[in-house]
Amino acid sequence: MASLSDALAQQLLSGRYVASLATHQPDGSIHVVAVWYWFNGTHIYVATATRTRKAKNLQSSPKVSIMIDARDPAASFGVNITGNARLVAGESSKKLNAEIHRKYLSTDAITDARVGPVFAAWDDVTVEITPTSVVVWDMRDADKHVFGGGFASNPGYLLPLER
Repeated sequence: MASLSDALAQQLLSGRYVASLATHQPDGSIHVVAVWYWFNGTHIYVATATRTRKAKNLQSSPKVSIMIDARDPAASFGVNITGNARLVAGESSKKLNAEIHRKYLSTDAITDARVGPVFAAWDDVTVEITPTSVVVWDMRDADKHVFGGGFASNPGYLLPLER
């Protein structure tokens, strides 16, 4: 088990990646959705709207998982964090969502009347995740220790992903 201070976890939490957030649906199935996020050193924040499935799911079950990975077949590494979530609303949510939007949108996009205000209006709440478990993986290490560098020395072993 890793921690939030793990170098790979820090790289992914501070980087501009798209994460996958999983919540529990009322029927017991799992709902997974791609999200933008921001990490303040303690909590992970996800901007969303009260009408979304993830927000509705969190009202009945606070348990979540968020996975952030490099999505690069030649350098596959990631972090999976489980924890408890709560919805933040009001002015606190507006401030947190602004941090998330600044992480992913340029200043030009935020100040464009067609873009920035739309995101601000869409995202009326914030998911605050308090991590309880952190697991990191790095397939480059597996290549070195398990596959004897077979993938690093033979780039054609891995087929390209669709873009």
